[in-house]
Amino acid sequence: MRYARLAELVRLAFLVDSAAGVSLDDIRAEFGVSRRTAERMRDALLRALPQIEEVEDSDRRKRWRLPRQTLQRLVGMSAEELAALGIARQLCIREGLPEVANRLADVSAKLRASLSNSTARSTATDLDALAEAEGIARRPGPRRRIDPAVWEPLREAVLACRKVRFRYLSRTSGKISWQTVEPYGFLYGPAQRYLVALTEYQQKHVLFAVSGISDVTIEKASFTRDPAFSLRDYADRSFGVFQDDVVDVVWKFSPIAAPDAREFLFHPSQQLTDLPDGSLIVRFRAAGQQEMRWHLYQWASEVEVLEPPGFMD
Repeated sequence: MRYARLAELVRLAFLVDSAAGVSLDDIRAEFGVSRRTAERMRDALLRALPQIEEVEDSDRRKRWRLPRQTLQRLVGMSAEELAALGIARQLCIREGLPEVANRLADVSAKLRASLSNSTARSTATDLDALAEAEGIARRPGPRRRIDPAVWEPLREAVLACRKVRFRYLSRTSGKISWQTVEPYGFLYGPAQRYLVALTEYQQKHVLFAVSGISDVTIEKASFTRDPAFSLRDYADRSFGVFQDDVVDVVWKFSPIAAPDAREFLFHPSQQLTDLPDGSLIVRFRAAGQQEMRWHLYQWASEVEVLEPPGFMD
């Protein structure tokens, strides 16, 4: 079996599953191997999948193929797995990603089409119930509408590493400006979506509220991503999505609030310390101090900020 590495066997299996099947010449061309190696790969696959049948094409050449949809029958698809695709689609719709939602719907339809009639009937009745149980389809709460004419070109530019130019209305200053940026990706806040981009003039990564962007144009110029920049690290640096000075944070939750606070992941770097009186100390290091203040308001007098000093003043 040393001539049939797993990845190659899987690729070969899908070639054999095609309507025409595969010949030794096809294997040689696809994998760049000698005829003898192609024979060994074929033999290894025949041992793994004895369902493979030998046929002749119009030129009387031997070909090997699987009976129709054999691979699909070998790979089971549960109601839970199909429901997961549906839930992902509902999340995309909720977050204003109709194009991604449509692609997920296409994938789901193709998978359902590959199921046998009996399997399709047995799973169909479970799908709506599973999706409803997740509470995704009708998740309450306000959210901003995103114009597809803005979102789609931004998303395309991120994937293609192309510069974009757009008009931007700042929510803080109320000023309108034209920006040419290198888009790196997106961050999602509780009620807002942000573009993370390297600006032409500041030469640093900043956030642009997508709701403030209009008149998007994808430029001809491409850019090379900075390998030292990680969107994950950029997001983990902050308490929420806003970026400012990184500070050491120490919060003390009262014995009443401690059980609830212990269930929160305030920040990936957090450290929890239980005190003898039942209170809880939470420590982490992050930026985004305004968002921290907004969050702390819900705890009222049950939380005390030990660091940084004067934080709630």
